[in-house]
Amino acid sequence: MSEENTAAHRQEPPQVPLLGTLLVDTGHRNRVGEFRGVSGPYWSLRPVCGGTEWEAEPVNVRAAEPIERLRAETARCNARSAGRIL
Repeated sequence: MSEENTAAHRQEPPQVPLLGTLLVDTGHRNRVGEFRGVSGPYWSLRPVCGGTEWEAEPVNVRAAEPIERLRAETARCNARSAGRIL
């Protein structure tokens, strides 16, 4: 395989998002979480309504679409008003 073909098949790692960015982890059933940082080769994501962070492979993560962000923000507001999160 030529060097040109190898470069075409090589996948560039995704750019690290800003803290708090809402992302969708397609490797975990399209789970939505907030970007919390980098942990070795993985990205740490936290559930929008609080809870334990999980590690996601960056190649399985994409930016949340507007409707996904709206649902996540609504869930966070509902949880806060019910006293489940601060």
